[in-house]
Amino acid sequence: MGQDQTKQQIEKGLQLYQSNQTEKALQVWMKVLEKNTNLVGRFRVLGCLVTAHSEMGRYKEMLKFAVVQIDTARELEDADFLLESYLNLARSNEKLCEFHKTITYCKTCLGLPGTRVGAQLGGQVSLSMGNAYLGLSLFQKALESFEKALRYAHNNDDAMLECRVCCSLGSFYAQVKESMKIALQHGDRPLQALCLLCFADIHRSRGDLETAFPRYDSAMSIMTEIGNRLGQVQVLLGVAKCWMARKALEKLSQLKLHCLSESIYRSKGLQRELRAHVVHFHECVEETELYCGLCGESIGERNSRLQALPCSHIFHFRCLQNNGTRSCPNCRRLSMKPGFV
Repeated sequence: MGQDQTKQQIEKGLQLYQSNQTEKALQVWMKVLEKNTNLVGRFRVLGCLVTAHSEMGRYKEMLKFAVVQIDTARELEDADFLLESYLNLARSNEKLCEFHKTITYCKTCLGLPGTRVGAQLGGQVSLSMGNAYLGLSLFQKALESFEKALRYAHNNDDAMLECRVCCSLGSFYAQVKESMKIALQHGDRPLQALCLLCFADIHRSRGDLETAFPRYDSAMSIMTEIGNRLGQVQVLLGVAKCWMARKALEKLSQLKLHCLSESIYRSKGLQRELRAHVVHFHECVEETELYCGLCGESIGERNSRLQALPCSHIFHFRCLQNNGTRSCPNCRRLSMKPGFV
């Protein structure tokens, strides 16, 4: 297959892909890959296959094509091709949660001499590196990488890169809103789905479950349309967390109701009704597991000062003072900076 024909077939695949005929596009590119012996043509079509499988959530296939692409780049002995293929390897491992490998490949990208990394792909490398550090809970390094990616985006007027960085940061509603506008302008369906998922997660974290549910529904529609299976799992996880939060809120409301009813019936001397609400109160406490992990008393029966540790376990303040240890009595994690509730 000649260079011109290869270019035409790649463009044909791109047109099919952009019109949501994904499987047909993949078939076209696979035929080009099978018939083509030109290394540059093979490299380009492998790049298309890597991107398509990434947006469809097929990350093992993405990694497979990224490995073939880097072998092709080595045969070409071109630093720019090597840079692009190492970046695709980094992204593939990032999606598969191989974060240490991601960071290694990103550092390899940044260390390649004589490439266009500073002008074009440096921001993408920093973004992938930031996501990997975030996955490893190395938050300071993650923020530094995201800041570098944003600088690349601003210096090169790369709105799409800026959108992806904002979506990785996630909790900044205004930035995600701006990202959604740009995604709509460019017709970028994968980025639209990611923005909707971020919106839903933000609303859920704020306790606005009624707004979160329709956002998850819209995100799921697009994730299903583009075939992103990991995205679908993330949406379902968010919906499950919404239902758990709703159930917890209902239980807390019941606890408040039983406490109020108990005080009313106690003041009126209605012992039968009082006993019934005391029983219901303790049943709710058992279901929600609201107990101090040290003294075993239920939390909420009396007005006591509570202390929440960074590991999220809650105790009576007096119990922790008497205990005298610097680690959580439940999970034994070191808890240097407790918070009060």
